[in-house]
Amino acid sequence: MFIKQLNACTEIIANDGTRVYELLHPRQDPVELPYSLALAMLDAGQRSKVHYLRQTEVYYIIRGHGRMHVGDVVEPVSEGAAVVIPPEAPQWIENTGETELVFAAIVSPPWRAEDDVRI
Repeated sequence: MFIKQLNACTEIIANDGTRVYELLHPRQDPVELPYSLALAMLDAGQRSKVHYLRQTEVYYIIRGHGRMHVGDVVEPVSEGAAVVIPPEAPQWIENTGETELVFAAIVSPPWRAEDDVRI
């Protein structure tokens, strides 16, 4: 068993501009996983930068609400929503609420900087 607390993670500013805490990544943690898991946060009224990953990504909205943009499709998202983002699909999320938008990001295979491309 491996347990890692959020407060043990360092906040980073991701390529898309969100605040991110990398919770699990086989590159840095003693785990063998086919994915990485991060917690991302976006302040009220903010949006991430348009980008794509070469991997499949899943967002799970934990708190707040906004609009998810994947390719030409735009859909509202709120707490409890899971969004599957195909590899190389242009994407961004905007926080349309008055509170922080918090979501988990699962990337499979695990996230790598060279596979995260800002458009």
